[in-house]
Amino acid sequence: MDLQKRIAQHFQASIEAKQRSLEFVAPAISNASLLSVQALLDGNKILCCGNGGSAADAQHFAAELLNRFEIERPGLPALAITTDSSTLTSIANDYDYREIFSKQVRALGKTGDLLLAISTSGNSPNVAQAVQAAHERDMKVIALTGRDGGEIAGMLTGSDVEIRVPVQSTARVQEVHILALHCLCDLIDMQLFGSDD
Repeated sequence: MDLQKRIAQHFQASIEAKQRSLEFVAPAISNASLLSVQALLDGNKILCCGNGGSAADAQHFAAELLNRFEIERPGLPALAITTDSSTLTSIANDYDYREIFSKQVRALGKTGDLLLAISTSGNSPNVAQAVQAAHERDMKVIALTGRDGGEIAGMLTGSDVEIRVPVQSTARVQEVHILALHCLCDLIDMQLFGSDD
């Protein structure tokens, strides 16, 4: 097995997934940035969730907003609801794993806040329940999905935004998701604070 050839194949597949996704995700990322900027200007916050690698992406996005992305600016109110192990395990133990995010959304979310919900398949039951809880709290949703959008795509309203990556490989979906989140951070910064170039 040629290890470097295999690495090159991964790089090429990632490039192709990003190129194939661009026309689908660019308008959605733009619309998601508008939703985010309006929520932040109105004094609201962004709650973020996902499982596994998507949990890491949710935390990454919240950190980029709360701390900084590429320019010096004040912190923006964003919270990853994937990080508190005591809260997550108590909800999973006392109720059900599917409720680990929805209970937090109901407790922490308010009208005008945003939920950033990440699921590569669009079928994560706990992320789907978080979307439902967000709607109950009159929150809008930015959903990052893949493939056909899954169950979550069917739950979204006309006020929500879906950033759907139309590829099958979970790894490739995740790679496009992180690029989409970086684009979203950049657009939020540019609209709120101006360009640094």
